[in-house]
Amino acid sequence: MGGLKAVLIAATFLCVYPTASLAVEGASLAGPIGGTDIGSGLPAQPGIYIGTVQLYARTMDFLNGSGKVNLELKDAQLAKVIGGPFFDFVPQTKIFGGSLSFSGVVPVLDAWGHLYTGTSNDRDVGVGDPYVEISWARYFGTPHPSHYAGASPILEGLSVLLGFGIVVPAGQYSSSTALSRMLSPGTNIWDFAPTAAITYTTKPILFEGTEFSAKLYWNNYLDNPSTNYSTGDMLDVDFAITEHIGRFQAGVTGFYAWQIEDDEMRGVVILPDGAKAKIFELGGVVAYDMPENASSVKLKAIASPFARNLPTPWHVVLGWIKKF
Repeated sequence: MGGLKAVLIAATFLCVYPTASLAVEGASLAGPIGGTDIGSGLPAQPGIYIGTVQLYARTMDFLNGSGKVNLELKDAQLAKVIGGPFFDFVPQTKIFGGSLSFSGVVPVLDAWGHLYTGTSNDRDVGVGDPYVEISWARYFGTPHPSHYAGASPILEGLSVLLGFGIVVPAGQYSSSTALSRMLSPGTNIWDFAPTAAITYTTKPILFEGTEFSAKLYWNNYLDNPSTNYSTGDMLDVDFAITEHIGRFQAGVTGFYAWQIEDDEMRGVVILPDGAKAKIFELGGVVAYDMPENASSVKLKAIASPFARNLPTPWHVVLGWIKKF
C-alpha cells in the first residue's frame, strides 16, 4: 500500500499550481498542487488509480524584487479554489527493473479578487490547463512490516524517479487586463518540465521509519502568443521529512522555486531585474492509509514566508485516491 500513497502524494496530484502571479503573466508551475511531498520518488503498484484533489489558496502580500511590499499592489487580494479528478495508470511492464506511470488531470478553477486600491473584486470560473506526466520509478530497498495491525509495510531504503510533464494551454484564458490574466483558469503558455525525485526511508528511529523525499521540476515555458511575453525558465524543488506511524504518515513539507532566466517582452528584458521570481513555502502534511479498501487520504497546509516578484500565499490541500 506504500505505492498507493506514493501515487496519491507524488504522482496524481498532477494539477497546475498557479502562483497567482508568476512574474506578470500568471504562468504556472508543472506538478502537483502545492508541491510534492510524501513518497515523491516511490513507484506505484500496477493498476488504475482514480481520485480527487481540492485546494483553497489566498494571497497575503505582493512583494517586489527586493522582498518589500509592492506599494502599487499593497491592497491586492486574490483567492482561488481548484478541484478536479485525476488518474494514474501503472502497467505491468517493467523497464530496467522500474515501473512506468501515465498520469493526468483537468482542473476546474474558481478565482476572485482585486489588484488596486478602491477597485472591486472580479471573478473567473472555468476549466484550467490539463497536465500530463509520464514517469519511471524504481525501488531499491527492502520493505518491513508495520508494528501496527492492518497497516501497510514500510518501504525502507531508496527509491528514484525520472519523468517528464507537460502543461497543455487548453484552459479558459483572457488577456484583457493584468487581473484577468491572473484570474484566468488557463495560462495560454506551454510548459515542458523534466523532473527527478528521490525518496529514502530509514530503519525505525523514532517510530517505524523516517522518510526523506524531494522532487525537482525544470519548467521550460514557451511564449504567450496573446501577449508576446516570454517567461524565463524556472526550477522548483519540493521536499518533505515525515515519520511512518502505522497507517499514518506525518511531518514537515516545503517548497522552493527560483527563476533562472529573465522575463522578456518582444525580446526586451523586463526592468529592473528581469522580473525573476523566487518563493519559499513551509508547512505540514499528514496522510492516512486504508489498505482494506485500497485507498488513501492526505491533508496539507502550507504558507510562504519569503518571495521575490511574487505574492506570498497560503493554501490548504485535501486529496483522496483509490486503486481499481
